[in-house]
Amino acid sequence: MSVVLPESQRRFALSVVETLRRKGFESYWAGGCVRDELLGRTPHDYDVATAATPEVVRDLFGRRRTLAIGAAFGVVTVLGPRDAGPIEVATFRKDATYRDGRHPEGVTFSSAEEDAQRRDFTINGLFLDPVAGEVIDFVGGRADLDARLLRAIGRPKERFGEDKLRLLRAVRFAAEFDFAIEPETRAAIQLMARQIDVVSAERIAGEMCRMLVGPGRVRAARLLVDTSLARAVLPEIVAEDSSERLERALAVLERLDAPSFPLALAALVGRGVDAPGAERLCRRWRLSNRITDRTAWLVAQQDALAGAVDQPWSVLQRVLVSPGIEALLRLVEARAAADGGVSEDAAYCRQVLARPRDELDPPPLVSGDDLARHGIPPGPAYARLLERVRAAQLDGQVQSRDEALGLVDRLTEDKGLGIRD
Repeated sequence: MSVVLPESQRRFALSVVETLRRKGFESYWAGGCVRDELLGRTPHDYDVATAATPEVVRDLFGRRRTLAIGAAFGVVTVLGPRDAGPIEVATFRKDATYRDGRHPEGVTFSSAEEDAQRRDFTINGLFLDPVAGEVIDFVGGRADLDARLLRAIGRPKERFGEDKLRLLRAVRFAAEFDFAIEPETRAAIQLMARQIDVVSAERIAGEMCRMLVGPGRVRAARLLVDTSLARAVLPEIVAEDSSERLERALAVLERLDAPSFPLALAALVGRGVDAPGAERLCRRWRLSNRITDRTAWLVAQQDALAGAVDQPWSVLQRVLVSPGIEALLRLVEARAAADGGVSEDAAYCRQVLARPRDELDPPPLVSGDDLARHGIPPGPAYARLLERVRAAQLDGQVQSRDEALGLVDRLTEDKGLGIRD
């Protein structure tokens, strides 16, 4: 898989504008890349807005180098060199009525100024002429950037009514850039917060992921609560008598450095829900099985390392060799740091994990096939027997296959295990 290089991406985005200009079409960089440029940040991607129609863009750059997936909304993807990635080229447009809280029923190609007016926030409504280095500002975005203010373009209720996901995007942008939310914009978010439920779970999850893994994660969580959005998308953190628990969770979240989504989510909700509750949350957001399983595991195991030095090795080992152990250690360490200290349990576990892998997780002495050959009838007893033998192996009570099978014989004589009638 090729890696997109920022400089290559920038050069390609400039070349797209220059190509359109040479054919006489007004063209600019648009939206988030302009905002990031003015904030001194490296853009993650570049969008181009132009007077050229989708058909003209495809003819100009070639059918093999363009994708028309969004052409109905005036958007064509132009494929660049491997290290530059794709660029979305959108025709200046004015949107028709939004009826589903997500997409306009249609678009009308228009001017650059009308295109700016349809966008969500003033800081995202700027254009940049990358050739002349000139900012084109129809919406007052430059002043709001300087004032560190997030403001909806036009009437906030109308902007949020068009696409309800903008309610969450407002929180994410304010948190990411550490901007204040303009009062009328903030009031509209609070008034319309419950309407976020018309947005698909996947889109909500995408915004929540970007919020919680970013450096502004704590401010994002506070804004979700303050704007009433938390009650709609993450009620687990605003249950009754949860304020003290939330403050504690935010202190932990703040001490995590670049957490994964499962780790950040477990830190935020882990004391307010159990593992099944965490799984229900993930299913509600339609998260992948991988993210769901890891989040639920972290919540289930959040106290599993307590008193690690005194735990039987057969108990501690199973946690330490789990794929999520590094995230769990970071969670335990962040909780200790939130209390102003360090975790001796985590420190001990990290020392243990430095041992060779075959010492940490030696191969089992017996398998299901061994039990079958030993005359144990197949059935639910296999799992219980293998569990008991593995624990004995890890704790040093049996050290060979013969000793393990001897333990099997003793265990099968115990009617309490339900292995023999």
